Amino acid sequence: MSTTAEALPQLPFDRPNVLETAPLYEVLRKQAPITRVRTPAGDPAWLITSFEEARVVFGDARFGRSHPAPEQASRISDAGVLEGPQGEYDTEQARHTRMRKLLTPAFSAKRMRLLTEHVQELVLGCLDSMQAAHEADPAAPVDLHEHLSFPLPVLVICELLGVPFEDREYFAGLSDRMSRMGTGDAAQAARAELAGYMARLAEVKRRSPGEDVVTDLVRAQETDPDFDDGEMSTLASGLLFAGHETTVTRIDLGVLLLLTDLQRRDAFTADPAGRVQSTVEEILRVADPSGLGLLRYAHEDVEIGGQIIARGDAVLIPTGAANRDDSVHAEPTRFDPARKPNVHLSFGHGMHFCIGASLARTELKVVFTELFQRFPELRLAAEVDALDVRSDRITGGVKSLPVTWW
Repeated sequence: MSTTAEALPQLPFDRPNVLETAPLYEVLRKQAPITRVRTPAGDPAWLITSFEEARVVFGDARFGRSHPAPEQASRISDAGVLEGPQGEYDTEQARHTRMRKLLTPAFSAKRMRLLTEHVQELVLGCLDSMQAAHEADPAAPVDLHEHLSFPLPVLVICELLGVPFEDREYFAGLSDRMSRMGTGDAAQAARAELAGYMARLAEVKRRSPGEDVVTDLVRAQETDPDFDDGEMSTLASGLLFAGHETTVTRIDLGVLLLLTDLQRRDAFTADPAGRVQSTVEEILRVADPSGLGLLRYAHEDVEIGGQIIARGDAVLIPTGAANRDDSVHAEPTRFDPARKPNVHLSFGHGMHFCIGASLARTELKVVFTELFQRFPELRLAAEVDALDVRSDRITGGVKSLPVTWW
């Protein structure tokens, strides 16, 4: 394939609907595990579609989120997230190690097990809201996104971080603006505003500490002079954004995956508690809200998949495509809640494995168990192709999810 700018395929690739990945990913993977593309911003990048090569890059310390010369880096988009390099090249590894050590206790599997009962209470409250919406207007479908998929992760991350729930509309609006592409400086301004909000919240926690992650970050500053206010607010705002946005989309898509085949739904509702763990893992493997993937930059020349990736080159890893590699999974495009084993890269791999993985799994398991126990006859009230997709957002997903159960 030619590597001239004009000949390179440009992201985002067309996809049939929000539940399927772009067919071009499979075409490119069959040609080579890694190929040259253009980003949505028009800059060159390497695209990895193979599971094995994606796993290698995730686990290779020679790739990072920072860039040796940020002003020369390929840009991904003009959104406030996944737009380009993050952090300082010279200190990325040390900073990452410090942050993981600080945050691991807050997101540990043990802490998530203790949180499960409270998450269940929050889910039941959201289901009550769905029922109330139906009773208020019995003839209209209920928007599951409005009453469950969006508020539940927001409630959980607010409590974990110590963010006032009454501020949810404000920071949700900022998160939405941050993830939009094609809005010029507006997305960057929203990111700066969210960081400023978290900096103000940190001041509140200094005066009135709580049992929450933002308080932990404030306390860490007392013993680590290198952990300044700018770094702290950037980290906290990143946790707030990622802690709710990614789970929102996976609840929506998980519900869609179960409801697009009523036999699949019925099999799950026959034993939600017994089937939920394997079902959630398959949702995580298959759900691909944005279709773009994760970004890394090469910190030195590296040979991957028969290609030399030069120092500073951008690498995009669409995990939805890598998770559908037929060298790893039989019938990889089929949603199979009983799939075993079910290895996937939806949380990354290696040193940058998502620290919120246990939190996401906890929320998803409780959500799907309680939702289908409460509403076993849940059905879609719109065709998948008719759903309003957030195609202009880095995070993807749908704007609403109308359902019925009566």
